[in-house]
Amino acid sequence: MVPFLAGCEGPLSSLAPAGPAAAQIAVLWWAMLAGAVLITLMVLALVWRGFAVPPHPRPGESFWIHGMGLGFSLAVLAAVVGAGIWVGERLQARPDPEAIRVEAIARQWDWRFRQPGPDGRMVETRGRLHIPAGRPVDVVIRSEDVIHSFWVPRLAGKMDALPGRDNLLRIQADAPGLYHGTSAEFSGTGYAGMRFEVLVWPPADPPDLTAEEAE
Repeated sequence: MVPFLAGCEGPLSSLAPAGPAAAQIAVLWWAMLAGAVLITLMVLALVWRGFAVPPHPRPGESFWIHGMGLGFSLAVLAAVVGAGIWVGERLQARPDPEAIRVEAIARQWDWRFRQPGPDGRMVETRGRLHIPAGRPVDVVIRSEDVIHSFWVPRLAGKMDALPGRDNLLRIQADAPGLYHGTSAEFSGTGYAGMRFEVLVWPPADPPDLTAEEAE
């Protein structure tokens, strides 16, 4: 079991959440896994019973066919769908006066970011987004060429970057640190290297972005 649990860690693991949106997504993932395990065990039990019990009708067949085969499966699926709707509703970005607005611009095959510096001036960096810890951040995502997808697994779900259209994704990090992101949409031969970083800084210690400002 330990080797399998070790696979849940890593810089691009959505099962090691570091923000509220990612935590909700992780809860949904575990709920879907639990539902799949329960239905798999029920199917295996039905297969075992089909081979172990003689084919002529016996008492209790209605329980296995209607109660387990239909009732149990529908109850598990309803619970999983309900969890998905609940999580999806909580992930909707609502207006928040505390939210910081930044921009993520994708192109083959890198990312540029525009974020407010300490003096309020918008600063553009390449390959690294800077955000404060503990505050919601609205990321305006766009593409300059083909479809890409902005994804920081430990902070939030993914959002497509579409040419000619702006999409909005809210992310938030609970603690300072360096988080890894990637494009989750194949966009050509350089797609594998289309990675970026999100540097989360303590609110009381904003970084000097001039050294990283894109030329």
